[in-house]
Amino acid sequence: MSKSVEKIIEAGLLVCALSCVITIFLIMVFIVAQGLPVILSEGPAAFIFGSKWSPEHNIYGILPMIIGTFAVTILSLLIALPLGLGCAMLISEVAPAGVRDVIRPAIETLAAIPSVVYGLFGIILLVPFIRDYIGGNGFSILAGGIVLAVMILPTIVSVSEDALRSVPRELREGSLALGATRWQVITGIVTPTALSGIVTGAVLAMGRSIGETMAVWMVCGNSTLIPTSILDMVRPMTAGIALEWSYASGKHQDALFSIGVVLLIVIMILNLIIYSANKKKLNAGRM
Repeated sequence: MSKSVEKIIEAGLLVCALSCVITIFLIMVFIVAQGLPVILSEGPAAFIFGSKWSPEHNIYGILPMIIGTFAVTILSLLIALPLGLGCAMLISEVAPAGVRDVIRPAIETLAAIPSVVYGLFGIILLVPFIRDYIGGNGFSILAGGIVLAVMILPTIVSVSEDALRSVPRELREGSLALGATRWQVITGIVTPTALSGIVTGAVLAMGRSIGETMAVWMVCGNSTLIPTSILDMVRPMTAGIALEWSYASGKHQDALFSIGVVLLIVIMILNLIIYSANKKKLNAGRM
């Protein structure tokens, strides 16, 4: 391959990379430009910690939405992380090749199912079950957490499996040679070594959970009151934007952009956590 062709390819790759960066930057600028005036006019503290959302009275407090978002997200992680990590251990360390060939495609299929299908599953099966056997009216944090747990499971399994498989084989063989059992090797050697990758998978799953709209819109109940129980209805921030966008205008519409600004900040923090975890992993590999 000639040097001129290599330079053309390098230039093309640079253009692709710059286009991604510029696109993300423009999206961020647009959202902040639309949403920041409402945050400043209401006051950041009043906007973030206000407990009442009433656009018809020009009252914009998103604390119930923030609490609802994180309640559903944390519950989904509490359900999905142990299941996902256990499944990743099974695929990576225990299961024979034939079993892996069945489990892995099944897990990957979950990632391809549209979120509206998960929402329908929640409305038809999960919500009535919670209403009849647990309590409340069914539309709740619990319903949203279970639905999101199933949705983020493929992310946790995939990233955790890759992290477990990246642990050098010599560590496993050396531990077994010293008399450790297979379970001790998995829990005491392999998993701690792959911890940064597992954390990355959990944070990515958390970002997916926070950014999900349709499923939580359908099963969480869309209440703007601060919840006191996992059986209470909530309105996550993404659902709030989707629910009101069709009829919002003026300051109300700008307030929805302000919710987008808060979501953007949360996602940026999660990305920084992922970057920090990967950097620690890279530094550990060089030592």
